Amino acid sequence: MQPRFVGTFMVVILLACVATGAFVYPTLPATVALHWGAGGQVNGTMSKLWGVALLPLIMLACIVLWAVLPQLDPVAPNFTLFRYVYDFIFFLLVAFFAYVYALTLLTNLGVHFNMTTALLPALAALVAILGALLPSLKRNWFIGIRTPWTLSSDRVWDKTHRLGRVLFEVSAVCILAAACTPPPLALWLALLPLLAATLICVVYSYVVFREN
Repeated sequence: MQPRFVGTFMVVILLACVATGAFVYPTLPATVALHWGAGGQVNGTMSKLWGVALLPLIMLACIVLWAVLPQLDPVAPNFTLFRYVYDFIFFLLVAFFAYVYALTLLTNLGVHFNMTTALLPALAALVAILGALLPSLKRNWFIGIRTPWTLSSDRVWDKTHRLGRVLFEVSAVCILAAACTPPPLALWLALLPLLAATLICVVYSYVVFREN
């Protein structure tokens, strides 16, 4: 799929979110919920304007980054080796933020559900797919498992990302399992495997780098 088509799809998702936000704007309360604690209860609010605009702005930032990062990377030719994966990753991020935006609007319109429970299955799917894509990434400065050691060697990059695939897929299973646990515990069960996977990848990249 050509990058321009991926860009078009992402812009369509963004415009759909903007249109939806504008449509429901008059019916939203003056202060909207925009942050939830580990138990899924609201613990942060924002003015209606920023509450409606923030996530679309984040999605717009993702689209801008998607467009400019290949031009800024010092090893930009490598992007041609995994461009379809790069495009798909940013498409997934925009789609995930659109899902979060939909949940945010629904809860502020009075639909009752636990935000943590609603988010975790989507997060599990995102992490699983990203994990599956990791080995396809080639060395670059902006996307992937970037440590001083992976950035200095294609061998270290490739081995670290193969391990990252396994760890991220295990993390996705843990996140999905967390969705079936009580909300206060669910968020910790979801986050700890991701943090552990990240730390293991950092340490592993150094170990591989030090191998003769």
